[in-house]
Amino acid sequence: MRTVVFEPFSGAAGDMILGSLLALGVKESKIADAISAFNLALEVTDVEKRGIMAKHVAFVATRAAAERSCSDRSYSDMRQALEQSGLPEPVIQHAVSAFERIAQAEAIVHGIPKGKITFHELGALDTLGDLVGSAVAFLELNPDTILSTPISLGTGFVQIEHGCFPVPAPATLEILRDTALLYRGGPAVINAELLTPTGAALLAQFVERSEPAFPQLRIEKIGYGAGTQDLPVPNVLRASLGTLTELSRDLIEVLETNVDNVTGEMMGNLIEVLMAEGARDVAVAPVLMKKGRTGYFITVITAPQDAARIAQRLMAETGTLGVRVMQVKHRFVADREEARVKVTLRGVEREVGVKIGRDAAGKVLTVAAEFEDAKRVARELNMPLKDVLKAVEGTFFYT
Repeated sequence: MRTVVFEPFSGAAGDMILGSLLALGVKESKIADAISAFNLALEVTDVEKRGIMAKHVAFVATRAAAERSCSDRSYSDMRQALEQSGLPEPVIQHAVSAFERIAQAEAIVHGIPKGKITFHELGALDTLGDLVGSAVAFLELNPDTILSTPISLGTGFVQIEHGCFPVPAPATLEILRDTALLYRGGPAVINAELLTPTGAALLAQFVERSEPAFPQLRIEKIGYGAGTQDLPVPNVLRASLGTLTELSRDLIEVLETNVDNVTGEMMGNLIEVLMAEGARDVAVAPVLMKKGRTGYFITVITAPQDAARIAQRLMAETGTLGVRVMQVKHRFVADREEARVKVTLRGVEREVGVKIGRDAAGKVLTVAAEFEDAKRVARELNMPLKDVLKAVEGTFFYT
């Protein structure tokens, strides 16, 4: 699986993301051609950041664009510029989607409709260049998956148009709120904003998931995108291109509790309720508790960002007064896909859904027929369910 891994140890901004992708081999001419739709020119220079050579990206406005930049651009102006740029549809879709993340965050923070959001002067042109340039770069590189280690946000305060605000800036945090990206404050030695709203929006748009540490990757190429600040640590974004050599990792938390005052029917309902709430898995086992009472041991696997909400629902459904959170770092998971396969049974062709698990290299590890589909076929053809399952799963050959 061809993979890009970002390491935002010094945060991320639009120019840093684009610079790192150019360093991985995306042609500058592809970016230059795309941003010319907005009367922008691309300038890429090699700079040194604390001993690391990195690509610094800047956009230069033509006279027509510079004259227009003297006035603010509205939300409608920005979106219209993207939609009417004449660029390929996938580029427009990604750029508009990332832009909407920024606009929606600004609208929520300021308590106004998106239509009243304004983007100020040359900053609006830089935003267009970052969004479109990065969309083109990601599509040109075309990895199978994009990962990120935890993003450093910075510390202290930042001066923006509305005054002095804490880091991360409100819009940046609002963008992160609707993602599963991992992020953290610091490093402590830095008193600066490291993650910008545009950087957050682009990572939210393109990164599939975060990893707590650098994954096991057979690296082909490494690129660095330079930021504009001079910091105690290298102000660069590192991107590595390579092949994943292990199973994927899934960040989870495990919730546990014991109850002795509920019925089996309530446990059946609890499983349905928690799965509908977003739990990854729920298991219930009968146990013998204090004073010889029978009860149930409940285990719930959930994403970290959902743990508190699911624990509260678990308390509400069962009446338990405490839910334990087990110290689990992550779990290894197969990459999952769903498909429909045709199988001939007793001379009749039927279609059954299957779930396929693969490793990072695409090798099939397991195949499971959709139970309800298989049961329906077994009834239609009056044959044992186990024979249907065996026939369906036998259409895949794997070791």
